[in-house]
Amino acid sequence: MMKKQRMNGFLRAGLIITAFMLALILLGFFWTPYDPTAMSGSEKFQGPSAAHLMGTDNFGRDIFSRVLNGAGTTFTIAAATVVMGGGIGILLGALTGYFGGVVDRVLMRLTDALNSFPSVLLALVIIGILGSGKYNVILALGIVFVPSFARVSRTAFAALRDTNYVKSVRLMGASWPRIVFVHILPNTLQVLLPALTIGFNNAVLAEASMSFLGIGVKPPDASLGYMLSESQGMLDAAPWYAVCTGLTIVLLIFGVGLIGEGLQQQNKGVG
Repeated sequence: MMKKQRMNGFLRAGLIITAFMLALILLGFFWTPYDPTAMSGSEKFQGPSAAHLMGTDNFGRDIFSRVLNGAGTTFTIAAATVVMGGGIGILLGALTGYFGGVVDRVLMRLTDALNSFPSVLLALVIIGILGSGKYNVILALGIVFVPSFARVSRTAFAALRDTNYVKSVRLMGASWPRIVFVHILPNTLQVLLPALTIGFNNAVLAEASMSFLGIGVKPPDASLGYMLSESQGMLDAAPWYAVCTGLTIVLLIFGVGLIGEGLQQQNKGVG
């Protein structure tokens, strides 16, 4: 009888940190202590206090409210990027890994073409064509992330397509969609889930970098990258702005990264 595997420390810590961050993000979707865009000349550059947990900026805006709002935007962009890039990439990888042959060569050449461009440069080109903004950032990053997910899933599906249980269901007359999505896909999750966590963190960093450079999310939308860019001009007067914003990015990435590491450790333990 197989013993139930205990959750390792990495996975446990990652789930706790990520759950905490998600709770704050969800809170920010429905409530913030102050209007994130409300300005007050009499309250600018106030340090952290009971009234303003993370202080205020040069316009007297509550930084905690802006962090809640910006974290929600960054999380939404990263999650949508993974859904788009991961969904298309995993589908391409599943088809190429299962069928091989001409399908493999054609689809892999398409992903190689995308992969031949530096990812940041390709994203900049797409943003340059479509313009900045939340939805265009999601589209650009989603396209950029397709090749990496396609390669990971292709390897996983190719390794399982000739296993005995797949041959058995094929002989029983199961259709290829059923074989691919019902019988093979669940057995690739131990490879795909860590890849999705890495992709999420890369999407957070990519969005933050683009917004920091002024080519990503634009006002009135707020994102952690844009706020970090804003905070650079206030390091002397309001250093807490940069610290709180940067710490939020670090915790979000750190928690999801620990989940990915924990999943990999769990998979090694299964072996």
